[in-house]
Amino acid sequence: MSGTATQDPGAPARRARAAVQRFGGRLAGMVLPNIGAFIAWGLCSALFTPAGWLPNPYLAQLNEPMIKLLLPLLIGYTGGSQVHGRRGAVVGAVATAGIATGADIPMFLGAMIVGPLAGWVLKQFDERVGKHVAPGFKMLVDNFSAGIIGGVLAILGMLAIGPVIESATVTLGQGVRLLIGMHLLPLVSVFVEPAKVLFLNNAVNHGVLGPLGVSESMSTGKAIEFLVEPNPGPGLGLLLAVALFGAPAMRSSAPGAMVIQFLGGIHEIYFPYVLAAPRLLLATVAGSAAGVFVFSVTGAGVVATPSPGSVVAVLAVTPKGGFPGVIAGIAASAVVSFAVAALLLKLRREPAAGVAEGGAVS
Repeated sequence: MSGTATQDPGAPARRARAAVQRFGGRLAGMVLPNIGAFIAWGLCSALFTPAGWLPNPYLAQLNEPMIKLLLPLLIGYTGGSQVHGRRGAVVGAVATAGIATGADIPMFLGAMIVGPLAGWVLKQFDERVGKHVAPGFKMLVDNFSAGIIGGVLAILGMLAIGPVIESATVTLGQGVRLLIGMHLLPLVSVFVEPAKVLFLNNAVNHGVLGPLGVSESMSTGKAIEFLVEPNPGPGLGLLLAVALFGAPAMRSSAPGAMVIQFLGGIHEIYFPYVLAAPRLLLATVAGSAAGVFVFSVTGAGVVATPSPGSVVAVLAVTPKGGFPGVIAGIAASAVVSFAVAALLLKLRREPAAGVAEGGAVS
C-alpha cells in the first residue's frame, strides 16, 4: 500500500465553492442586520409615493434620503464593524458617505466594498501604530486616526470608487434594459439563481437589481427589477417537489422550510437543498425565468424591493391594480420550478448530504 495519500479530484471545486460561500456570507452579513431599515423604506415607498396606497407628497420626501443615504450608510457601518468593531464601523460609515453623496444611484454595492475596506485600513493602522502610542496620547491618536482615514477614504470614494461603481452599474442597467426591450429579461435568471444559491442573493438584489429598479420606479411608479430576485415562487416549487419526491431526510425537513421561505421570505432556507443536489439549480432557473416572463407579459412591477422576499412583502409593495400580474408570475414560477424539480428527483434520487435535519441554515 502506497504511503502517498490519494488526492481527491473534487477537492479544489469544493474549496472554491466554500470560498465563494464565505464571501457571499460576508456580503449577506452586511445587509441582513439592516433588513428593518429596508422594510421601513419599502413601506414608505408603498404608502406615500404617487403610485402608493396613501399618496402624500410631503411624507414621500422620506424615500430618497433613505434609499440614497441611510441604507448605504448602514451597510457601510455594518461592514466596517465586521472587520474592526465599533471603530471600524464609524470609519466605514464616514467612507461610505463619500460614495453615497457623489452618486446618482443608491450605492449599496459601493457600501459593501468601502465599508469593510475602511475597517481594514483602520485595523492595520491600529495594529502597526496605535498600539505603540503612549497611554496619555492614545485617545487623541485614536480619534484623529479614525477621522483622517475616514475623511481620506470618503474623498477617494467620492472622486474615484463611486464613479467606477456607478459606471459599471449603469452599464449593467443598460444591458438589463436592452433585455427588457427585446423581451429577453428571463435570461437574467440564468445569472441570478446560481448567485443566489452561493449566498450572493443580497448582493445581487440590493447591489444590482435594486438600484436599477429604483430608477425605473421613480419614473413609472413600479419596476419589474424588484421582482426578479425576491420572487418566492421558485423556492416554493422546489421545496414542494422535494417534500413529495426527495430523499427521506430531505422530505422530512422540506415542509417547514417551505413555510419559512414562502411566508417568511428567508430564501437561504432552500439553498442547501440545491447545493446537496446541484441539478436542482435547473429547476430554480426555469422557475425564475418563467415568472419573469409572466411579469414582463403582464406589465407587472412593484414600487420597492420586497424585503424579505416573502409573498406577503411582495404583495405589500404591489401598486393598486397590479395584483393579477404579480400573483400570476409567482404562481408560474412555482409551477415550473415544481415540475422541473419533480422530474429531476424522480429520474435520479440523491442522498441529502449537507442538508441538516429540519432544513436549518446558518
